Amino acid sequence: MRVPLEIAFKQVEASASLERLVRERVDRLPRYFQRIIACRVAVEAASRNNQHEVTGYRVRVEVSVPGNDLVATATPRQGASARAVVHDPYQAVRDAFVAMERRLKSYAGRLRTERKPRANAPHAVITHLDTEEGFGFLRTIGGREIYFHKNAVLNGGFARLELGDEVRFSEVDGEEGPQASTVEVIGRHGRHIMGIVPRA
Repeated sequence: MRVPLEIAFKQVEASASLERLVRERVDRLPRYFQRIIACRVAVEAASRNNQHEVTGYRVRVEVSVPGNDLVATATPRQGASARAVVHDPYQAVRDAFVAMERRLKSYAGRLRTERKPRANAPHAVITHLDTEEGFGFLRTIGGREIYFHKNAVLNGGFARLELGDEVRFSEVDGEEGPQASTVEVIGRHGRHIMGIVPRA
């Protein structure tokens, strides 16, 4: 299936050959991760000479995957500043897509690791959620309360959490005591399974 694609040329004249290169590189992305929802590519002028001709380009590639957005840009040359630009638009496109391919491979590998069964991971129930501040608390079977941040919820699932959800988690020592480093929902009825009532 072809990945839905949006291409934007910002302060740069649209080019059929450059657009063709972008489409070719987008078509390669599912090799690295198959569940791509959409791709957005922006080609923009990053510098101009005294005659107002474009002399440098930046390319930004944004890929939407389930629960996340991955972003990559044209890679500055070694020793260049963080705002360095690429002077050839075709090279800028290739650099940005090479960076995105690395991001997708890394993301796919991380998902595979997260999906490995963790038979010994402790279970808990979500007893408190602060959606504005992006954190919550779990209560273990033994009655301990453990803090977790929204970034600890696997697959960007914090917004889908509900009080009473049963979860698996990994525990680490935080600055203010124990906290969950990974939180994975495993059931919607933890309050019945574990006999824990969420606090208000």
